[in-house]
Amino acid sequence: MGLKERNLADGEQIVLNLRTHPKAILLPVLYAVLLAAVLVLLWWFLRGEDYYVPVMWVAGGIALALAIWLTVLPILRWNAERYVITTRRVAHRTGILNRKGRDIPLHRVNDISLDKSLLDRIFRCGTLVISDATQQSGMVLHDVPEVARVQVQLHNLLYATDDGSDDGEWPPNEPGRRRGRR
Repeated sequence: MGLKERNLADGEQIVLNLRTHPKAILLPVLYAVLLAAVLVLLWWFLRGEDYYVPVMWVAGGIALALAIWLTVLPILRWNAERYVITTRRVAHRTGILNRKGRDIPLHRVNDISLDKSLLDRIFRCGTLVISDATQQSGMVLHDVPEVARVQVQLHNLLYATDDGSDDGEWPPNEPGRRRGRR
């Protein structure tokens, strides 16, 4: 779950509410198919043997444990991770039971960069790195769907409140400058 309407400040609106690209769960789904294939093969070759039932129970238990670890948990993590961009901040929320999150106010953003590997280009996703004016490292958003479109949307939000001054200050709703007076 990302941000909800009740978690927004007055006048703040959600612009994008994104989940990581489904590419992130391809490997867990492949593991599930592989585990099922191994169980079917085991059943096929052991049927009719005297030790068939206990071996299948043990193999089924091991396959279930592996399926939870290699398939179910990664899919739950994927489902719980959200990237939310509002008119005032970029938020990253993650965690199944224990929720974690980080927000960067838009007026603190210094740099937005993207990284797209060959596989990312095929799936039309990528990694977005948002650097801010704090001591913490930048926010890294992995497997963002249509990452170039998201980067452009962020730039549009950043420049929407720019007052055009070069004084190094840039909070939203900054008071206007008086011209000609010092």
